[in-house]
Amino acid sequence: MVLANNKKELRIVYMGTPEFAIRGLEKLLDEGYAVVGVITAPDKPAGRGRKLTGSAVKKYAEKMGLPVLQPANLKEESFLKQLKSLNANLQIVVAFRMLPRLVWEMPEYGTFNLHASLLPQYRGAAPINWAIVNGEAETGVTTFFIDEKIDTGEIILQEKTPIAPTATAGELHDRLMELGAKLILQTVQAIASGAVKTQKQPQATGLKMAPKIHRETCRIDWNQPMEKIYDHIRGLSPYPTAWTQLKNGNEEVILKIYKVKKEPHSHRHETGKLFSDKKRLKIAVKAGFLELLEIQLPGRRKMAVEEVINGLTLHKDAHVF
Repeated sequence: MVLANNKKELRIVYMGTPEFAIRGLEKLLDEGYAVVGVITAPDKPAGRGRKLTGSAVKKYAEKMGLPVLQPANLKEESFLKQLKSLNANLQIVVAFRMLPRLVWEMPEYGTFNLHASLLPQYRGAAPINWAIVNGEAETGVTTFFIDEKIDTGEIILQEKTPIAPTATAGELHDRLMELGAKLILQTVQAIASGAVKTQKQPQATGLKMAPKIHRETCRIDWNQPMEKIYDHIRGLSPYPTAWTQLKNGNEEVILKIYKVKKEPHSHRHETGKLFSDKKRLKIAVKAGFLELLEIQLPGRRKMAVEEVINGLTLHKDAHVF
């Protein structure tokens, strides 16, 4: 590993796409580091008009006057030529995509990644969601040098943080975004001072993974224990959002659920049955009820249940499944 000698020597290319990646870039610029280019995803159609829209990172980078590259193919010769012309000696990756070897090996001081978990746990695309879905009490952020596999490179630094038992994925996202930005800066400072040290990831068994979340992953299984359902809902809130089928008389619709409250209680009601007293809306589960607090019905925005309940007529056989 080649070590840098000082801050002024570093020429950084920063790679990222979503909002989560902005804070690290912002912190580097605030500290006066030379970011010579930003790599982000191509523009995508968004909104009702399906207008091509740039990523959150692109918008911020352009606002700061930074050169932006948006390759569709990271192995394309024209992109590689542009990347090389930036003459960077360090690359930083935050919530981007897997890099080919000829990209991550390019800079003299290497390419490091910020990952939103305590590696080697929760390797993959959705570590924030899965940590909550699985009911973890602790998580964190890790910086590591990229190698040829996904999230397996040598660890540089880690920082832990507790997960509150009521925390949503959105709340944890924001905390890890701030924690991660600080860790990026600490990692760059260590590289700039020539003091960076790494350790190999432990070869642990029974690792929990964080694969990409698909629509069916978000569907609620009401036969699970109450605690598991509760963690599933908060681990997918506000995005990509837990959902279920609601059958109310002859009508059957998709119901998105953002926030619930646990109500342990012994009962003999059928799992999934809906109850309403015109003030509250709750669903029978094993060993209790889950009171719905924030939901979204088709064609409507996310709303607090009290905004919905007066206009909702529940049939006696209303249930979710």
